[in-house]
Amino acid sequence: MKPYTKADVSEAQLEHLVRRDAENIKRGLVFVDHQKSAAGGRLDVLMVESDKSLVVAELKVVEDDDMLTQGLDYYDYVSTHVESFARLYKDHSIDPTKKVRLLLVAPYFSQALVNRCKWLDVPVSLFTYTCLKFEDEDDLTVVFAEREIPDLSPKIEIFSVPDHLGYITDPTARTNATALLEEIKSWKPGNISLDPIKGSISMKVNNRVFAYLWTKRSFYWIGAYGADGEWKQYPVKSNEDLMNARVLIKSAMEKMIR
Repeated sequence: MKPYTKADVSEAQLEHLVRRDAENIKRGLVFVDHQKSAAGGRLDVLMVESDKSLVVAELKVVEDDDMLTQGLDYYDYVSTHVESFARLYKDHSIDPTKKVRLLLVAPYFSQALVNRCKWLDVPVSLFTYTCLKFEDEDDLTVVFAEREIPDLSPKIEIFSVPDHLGYITDPTARTNATALLEEIKSWKPGNISLDPIKGSISMKVNNRVFAYLWTKRSFYWIGAYGADGEWKQYPVKSNEDLMNARVLIKSAMEKMIR
């Protein structure tokens, strides 16, 4: 092996190496974009996994426990706007139904940060790196190693549509939400499904998501793409809200089957 020395790098250099050698972090990982405006700042690197899920990468060249909070802010932003990101980077065939993942890259991590990660309901990975400068070579070689996060005992959660609807304690709101979902299924009998997931009910036509319903105690939220192609979500608290929700959902469903 050629003689080498370990090299320190700036955050800009580390970002370049991560972009260049994404495959060396994890097989199938592909660079998408960098320094994208998000959550009041700029996320370092955006990548996509081999299963077409988005990956938000936060990079540091020193130990920094605050990077976890910063990374979660960007993760929250990207997760909230995942459908928009999928459309923006359509060449990468991003699957917006897949959960976004968080990737932290630093030369080392404190045990406190590692312990915090095990309690997160977020798919997070930690990778340390070492930069090597080989004799007679201009480019740096970066070596990545995954830092293991301790496991918690697995918790099995089973969701159902009645469970979500039962969360609404207001009888009128619960009745309206139930009736709305039944009506939606009747629009294309046999082609529309209601899939309970954590936190919401997704509505699919021919296995393609066109809207979501989130339940609250005294009302519920509807989210779908409007006629202008923009994602819209708003609470349903009145008959007028219900009428608007019905129009929005039906328009989103019809766009999926054109």
